[in-house]
Amino acid sequence: MNPFTTLASHMAAMPTENIDTDQIIPARFLKTISKTGLGQNLFSDWRYNEGGSPKPDFRLNQPEVQGANILLAGDNFGCGSSREHAPWALMDWGFQAIISTSFADIFRNNALKNGLLPVEVDADTLRQLFSLVEEDPTAEVAIDLEKQALTLPDGRAVAFPIDNFSKTCMLEGVDQLGYLLKQADQVAAFEAAHPARVQTIGD
Repeated sequence: MNPFTTLASHMAAMPTENIDTDQIIPARFLKTISKTGLGQNLFSDWRYNEGGSPKPDFRLNQPEVQGANILLAGDNFGCGSSREHAPWALMDWGFQAIISTSFADIFRNNALKNGLLPVEVDADTLRQLFSLVEEDPTAEVAIDLEKQALTLPDGRAVAFPIDNFSKTCMLEGVDQLGYLLKQADQVAAFEAAHPARVQTIGD
């Protein structure tokens, strides 16, 4: 997992509300345990025609959104099943952050554990961002995780929430296991200072 500190990028806008994980990555693509290659199947049922050709009117197929590292999405993003493949697919396509007014809890947790930052903003800010992208698809916003701030092109900074543990893990580029392993010396010191007081069977 790579550290996340700051990010400046233009956005791919998908204003649809209640986008569920089966649309993010359909169930037929869940057989793999590899994160690599899932991006080509991201939003597959919306993105491709029956024969496999790209739908030119679908947002991710349009040239101006190529290279966007931020997805701008409608309310309640990531609802549905708990599949971890959803953030994998989004990240494999190139997204590092998603901006919305709310996220499904399980999706949010899966995203944070994999280094994908969910940025929750108020409804007025989201509407402003959608209007901005419609007027200028190349407009960029900046995200500062340490400051927990999203900065719009007009200079306005919008605060967003994140729990301290997830924030620390993302800033350091470690998952939950990696965080614990980094505390190995402190754990060993604690154990040395607090010998076991309960005997195991057979002692």
